Amino acid sequence: MSDVTHEGSSGTAPPPDNSWRQRYWKKNLRLMVVLLAIWFTVSFGFGIILIEPLNNIEILGFPLGLWFAQQGSIYTFVILILVYALWMDRIDNEFGVSERKGTGETA
Repeated sequence: MSDVTHEGSSGTAPPPDNSWRQRYWKKNLRLMVVLLAIWFTVSFGFGIILIEPLNNIEILGFPLGLWFAQQGSIYTFVILILVYALWMDRIDNEFGVSERKGTGETA
């Protein structure tokens, strides 16, 4: 009659369970949103909006607001990149998608 096979009629295996991918990306997106919120708060909040009140505080002779505007957001961004890389390694290991072998070498 027809050459179309229906599910279960030819003994084909069901599609693999991909629900782990949704959990993986949910954790990844949650981590990115949190880290970007921290960076936004430091760079925009402390460096632009709160610069005047923070300039009343001096550390080593420099106004704190100026430091956040010039250096703080850059340092925070670099630290957040490191945190993201380390945290994603942990998430990758949790879901079995790590790029490292059991010896710690990259694949």
